[in-house]
Amino acid sequence: MPSIKQLKVFASIARHGNLGQAAEEVFLSKGAVSQALGELEKRLGTPLFDRVHPRLKLNDQGRALQPLAEEVLSRIQDIEHLFDDGGAPTGTLILGASQTIGNYLLPVLLAKVPSAEARVQINNTFELCEKLAHFELDLALIEGENHHPDLVTQPWLEDEMLVVCAPSHPLAAQTAVSLKALGGNDWVLRENHSGSREQFDRELAPRIGAVGKVLELNALEAVMLAVEQNLGLTFVSKLAVQDRLASGRLCALPVASRYPRQLSLAWHKNKYHSALLRHFIHFCQEQAKG
Repeated sequence: MPSIKQLKVFASIARHGNLGQAAEEVFLSKGAVSQALGELEKRLGTPLFDRVHPRLKLNDQGRALQPLAEEVLSRIQDIEHLFDDGGAPTGTLILGASQTIGNYLLPVLLAKVPSAEARVQINNTFELCEKLAHFELDLALIEGENHHPDLVTQPWLEDEMLVVCAPSHPLAAQTAVSLKALGGNDWVLRENHSGSREQFDRELAPRIGAVGKVLELNALEAVMLAVEQNLGLTFVSKLAVQDRLASGRLCALPVASRYPRQLSLAWHKNKYHSALLRHFIHFCQEQAKG
């Protein structure tokens, strides 16, 4: 029977693909991590990784073990915290959030769940889904589409994408702006694989024709600051830009079409939901109803 230590070591190496990072996470020396992995593989009678120096890549046996090991470790964590705070779920969540959610929604949510500690990674939807697929995150709150077959997505909040410009832009004074009029302008856009860029490429770009110069930035705040400096138009979340619209720093163009989008909760289909994770997902859904 594998020990808890061996399963922790295996799960950490599986997530990071690196003995050094796993050693830091489980508070062991690199030699102790390597020894624990060797003992586990010997006990199971099979290698769990392909050694591709300097990384360790899960093989078929390792991929079969990973969700089971993660579940066992999560259940142990549930037992350890079962009687904390009178039974309220406690512990640490490893969360991912795309930039609109991570910068403008998630901090407010976490402030309302004081029993939960969280480690949060803010990234684009594609990168978050990759991390979920490798069990590097418990849950991700995403604004783009999930294209990974091993993930489950659950609708959460509704948002809307707006075409936005600086108040000094020539289109800002128009009472109605056609899609054709958007063509030929310079644009400030997020990077490929971000949710907003995917929606721009899918729904807006084919309808406006040729564009001018494109400035590509991988941070939402940088995009909006660049647009304030009149470096181009952008296609941005209403949730993210509403304060700048209210203060007059940016203007939403009155285009005829609306561009709604779905924010979603996502997790690996084989991910065990600890009491804390179940509590947090339920809390997010209740907040959406409010």
